[in-house]
Amino acid sequence: MKRYTQLDQQSILEYLFHPRQEALTAQPDNSHDITIMVDSNVSLGCRLFLRNNESPTILFFHGNGETVNDYNYIAKLYNDFDINLFVATYRGYGWSSGVPSVTAMMDDSTKVFLDFRKNMEQMAITGPVFIMGRSIGCASAIELCHDCPETIKGLIIESGFADTIPLLNRLGIDSEAHPLSEEDGFGNISKIAQIKLPTLILHGSADNIISVAQAEKLQAFSGARTKKFFVIPGADHNEMISCGGEHYFSTIQGFINEVTGKNSWREKRRKHRNSGEK
Repeated sequence: MKRYTQLDQQSILEYLFHPRQEALTAQPDNSHDITIMVDSNVSLGCRLFLRNNESPTILFFHGNGETVNDYNYIAKLYNDFDINLFVATYRGYGWSSGVPSVTAMMDDSTKVFLDFRKNMEQMAITGPVFIMGRSIGCASAIELCHDCPETIKGLIIESGFADTIPLLNRLGIDSEAHPLSEEDGFGNISKIAQIKLPTLILHGSADNIISVAQAEKLQAFSGARTKKFFVIPGADHNEMISCGGEHYFSTIQGFINEVTGKNSWREKRRKHRNSGEK
């Protein structure tokens, strides 16, 4: 298992992670709080927003300045588009314990996924599973789809990055004080090149943290035969939903429906046939 030693310097971590501690809140309607143990004394506080047991479920890794609570309202919009949303998190965020690091974040992604699958089985949630990562969360999503593709239907990346060094520079890390190479970084390009899962990449045209060129590079190197690329005009890094509105969610839903065959001609014919038998 790769150790991200060069990125785990404290002088870099303070730019990569912005954890906010929050108390466990009352559960929103149709949600379930799930605690995942990732170490003997470290737990992650995650939340499942359930639409329907048969609906597709997105396992979502959020950005570096967000918490699970930030998705209490957004998740309802996913639910309106018939999508369950499971919001994972990182050490030190929300009501999770521990201290964030790159190595911990990447190692924890597999642990989160295994526990997520166990919880889905126990709750009889049977719909297809998609993995989504936003901003720094794209690294967790790509890592997971690279290492555990067997039971995953597709990968969704929002405001993601291809190269590590440009991201560090944009965040304000002095590249001369930290002489890193891409080999020291997240390795998103080499990993996504090996991922064959259907992939959707979403990005804002006015993103001033991670340029749209980084999204284009992910798209170019993606090893998927089925891959979609959607740019939201005028959207900055944190404005994807506010600028994209309903089109943001309908694009994700359309991608999921295409991958699962929900809107295929075979599915439409089956529904038509079944309706005629009633």
